Amino acid sequence: MDTNLPPASSQEPDANREAALRGLYDDLARHNLFPFWATSKDTDHDEIRQLMATRKAVPHLWSFADDIEPILRRSAELVSTADSDRRSVILVNPGLAPQRASVSTMYTAYRLNDPNEIMPPHKHTPSAIRFGLTGKGNFTGVEGEDIVFGPGDMVLTPIDTWHNHGTVGDEPAINLSVLDLPLVETLNAVSFDHHYVEDDAVVKKQSARFPDDYSHRIYGTGGMRPRFVNHIRGAGHSSPMYVYRWEAMQALLDRHADWDGDPHEAIMVEYVDPTTGGPVFKTITFFAQMLRPGERTLPLRQTASLLVAPFRGSGHSIVDGKRLDWREFDTMAVPGGSWCEHVNGSATEPAILFVASDEPAQKAFSLYRKWGRAADGEVSRLA
Repeated sequence: MDTNLPPASSQEPDANREAALRGLYDDLARHNLFPFWATSKDTDHDEIRQLMATRKAVPHLWSFADDIEPILRRSAELVSTADSDRRSVILVNPGLAPQRASVSTMYTAYRLNDPNEIMPPHKHTPSAIRFGLTGKGNFTGVEGEDIVFGPGDMVLTPIDTWHNHGTVGDEPAINLSVLDLPLVETLNAVSFDHHYVEDDAVVKKQSARFPDDYSHRIYGTGGMRPRFVNHIRGAGHSSPMYVYRWEAMQALLDRHADWDGDPHEAIMVEYVDPTTGGPVFKTITFFAQMLRPGERTLPLRQTASLLVAPFRGSGHSIVDGKRLDWREFDTMAVPGGSWCEHVNGSATEPAILFVASDEPAQKAFSLYRKWGRAADGEVSRLA
């Protein structure tokens, strides 16, 4: 007789318990329930691991020249305004597919409009911007302000604000959009409205009610706020300045080209609401980030997710150890929680990145965190 075996009476309860647990887990799954407890023996039911194993965005780069632009050109040939009110290409993160999301809370879309092609007005609960890439005739009418914009200009189309897009002039134009639609979708708050009416009639283009230089005339001088206009525009939930011209941003970056800057972010300028000094939207914010010739930022990690679109120059970024080589007009996904550093590939010319971030949404819930790694590898909390 093997005296090392435990008595049969002590083995039976163990076996019975394991069988009962398996039955319990099967019943939970069958009834669409999830167990939130940890067991020390059953690795098949490591509840913490399973709870954290949701789909996550991954670092990724979309190439404008190699992939996006050729597809946009083909779409313009095959899809007309008679077929659809919009013709955009959405960037889908491989880690989140098939969800229409470039990172968990935002997506970028590219749009090409043929000459003199204006789409009908609409409005929606997601907040959005348009950023000009090519052509001088990009057009967005926002709440009665007709805005024609070119490369580097950023145009707001805020939550629940009527707007329509297109191109004016005889050349096609391309712009990119950034929307918080994945976030709004998660909150079950997405809605669209295409029934735009003026004088009891449905029209295909908004009538202008403001001068086309309204945003610049009222808000183009920093530190001074006119008291003779109503600053509540559209639904009143965003910056009342609807267009941010690249000329002003470029001048500001140039003035600080010899500034020390931040070791983790180089020279970074945020687009803000001129009436509050806060971000242009309550959910997402935008930056222009300049890397001086040969500049390399120190690694930065933050809970905010980023969409980074190189606007000038070329270089590479290292996101969670993955090298992503970028050129003008590409888009790069930097998921929240990723370590990221940028490198300007030119020793003589600056590189400029256009950056979107869900930082305001995170700050609204006190969730925003930020860490930096020094040259010696030491990590410190920055925010």
